[in-house]
Formats: sequence, C-alpha cells, structure tokens
Amino acid sequence: MSQFDSSSPPTGAAMRQRRVQCSGPHGLHRMAYAEWGDPRNPRVLVCVHGLTRQGRDFDFLAQALAGEYRVVCPDVVGRGRSDWHPVKDDYQLPLYVADMVTLIARLDVEQVHWVGTSMGGLIGMALSSLPNTPVARLVLNDVGPVATVESVQRLQTYVGKAPPFANIAEAEAYIRAVGAPFGSLTDAQWRHLTEHEIRPRADGGVELNYDPGIAEPFLKSPLPADVALWAIYDAIRCPTLAIRGEQSDLLAREIWLEMGRRGPQARTVEIAGVGHAPMLMDAAQIGVVRDFLLAG
Repeated sequence: MSQFDSSSPPTGAAMRQRRVQCSGPHGLHRMAYAEWGDPRNPRVLVCVHGLTRQGRDFDFLAQALAGEYRVVCPDVVGRGRSDWHPVKDDYQLPLYVADMVTLIARLDVEQVHWVGTSMGGLIGMALSSLPNTPVARLVLNDVGPVATVESVQRLQTYVGKAPPFANIAEAEAYIRAVGAPFGSLTDAQWRHLTEHEIRPRADGGVELNYDPGIAEPFLKSPLPADVALWAIYDAIRCPTLAIRGEQSDLLAREIWLEMGRRGPQARTVEIAGVGHAPMLMDAAQIGVVRDFLLAG
C-alpha cells in the first residue's frame, strides 16, 4: 500500500502533464491531463472531475494509488489547462464522452477503471453503458441516474457567475463558500483546491480557471422536473461503487439505494457529514475507493 499524508498536498509521487488533441463539431481542441505512476503500467485509472472543477482535484487520490495504477486525471474541455469551445453549445455529455474515448486510445490500453465525481460520473456512466466499453470498474462519486431540480438550481446560482478576485485569499474564501458541501477539509486542502482552480488576470488579480460558457447549455431552459437517466444506468454491466455524501442535494438517498438494486447493482457507501460532493482527499474516503478498485 502506498504511504501518503492526506492532510497536506501530495509531494511524493512524480506527476506528468500532457495534452491530447480531440475533435468536435466545430474543429479540434486540446484536452490536458495529469498523469501519475509508471507510464508503462497497463492498469490505468481515469479520474474525472465535477462541472466547474479540474483534474488536479484528484492529486491526493492519485498519489495514494500511483503504486498500483497509472492514474490519469483529465481537465474536461473548458476547464483547467484544456481549450475552451468557441461554440458554447458544444459543452455537452456526448462530446465529453468522445473526448474520453480519444484519451483512452492515446493511453493505448484496452480497459480502464474509472472514478467520476458528479459530471465526471455522468461521463463514466454514459461510457460504461456502451457496447464494448473500455470501463471495467466504475466509481460514481455522488452522482446517479437522476439529478434533482433543486441541485441543478443551486448550480445555476453560481456556475459561470464568479467575480474576479484581487488575490488568492479572496478566491479561496469564495471557493470555501460555494464548496461548503465538500465537508470538513484542512486549510492545506482548501488552498490546494484553490491554487489549481484559478489563473492570473492582466490587472494582477485572479479568476476561476474555467470557461463561464460551460453554463450556457443548462441555463437556457429551466428544468420542469428531475432529469432521469435510468436507461443508461441499467445498461452498465461492470462492477460499480456508488458513493453518496450524506447531505447531498444532487443524489437523493432513495435514488442511491435504488442504484444498489437495479442495473449493475452498485455497492453503496455513504460518507457522513458531507454534501455534494466528497472530495476523496482524506484517508478514509480514499480507502473506500481503493478497496473497491483493488477488490477485482
């Protein structure tokens, strides 16, 4: 088992930063990714972040698992170091799935294990449901086949609306506020989440490092009801772990329990004292993921 300190930012395992070129309906774009562990290791773990986040959220998990896996953490297009789409309607699930197929082809492996938080879980669900999927083991972190109206409305209050910040301290205060459902994190963990979520501005300040246009597709029309994707979930055949934050407003408890009864009949684990979504940064949460992934 890899030894790591989950209270401070990872420093022990070497990380490589790369890009892969992908194709979309309006041209080519580059998707950045961070890679940990032995690049020759045929056992690959792909970790995909939430709607407004980026791949460096998984640094703690990646360092903990780099001894067993080649861990690959992409910045979904429009986030982090990846390109932004000029046509904002291209920020859609089918294109995200296509980008991940391109990434896995670049990695030159037949199968991967997958950890997806929120949006990253939706991408993993969609990819896992396809015939001949490369996903052999799936972790869905606080996401399932039903998204509640309440959770989408909460996202609509802040996605793409963050103000510029004078300095990193202001940015961290904002991230702590909108990220309050992440639960109790250390000061070092909050600073880590902030440092990789911002970029410098010409006026000397900083701003969040994602395209505000990612919000446009789901801001165009209000949801009249919860969004249900049970047909996709029921088509999944690989072993699946469904993690839920005890106070989550995105993954309702009754939906999470139903995920254990149908489709892949996911193993269900609930994280106390956390909403949407567990950040998989502390030893206990990392242990839940590790135990499931390595059980196979």
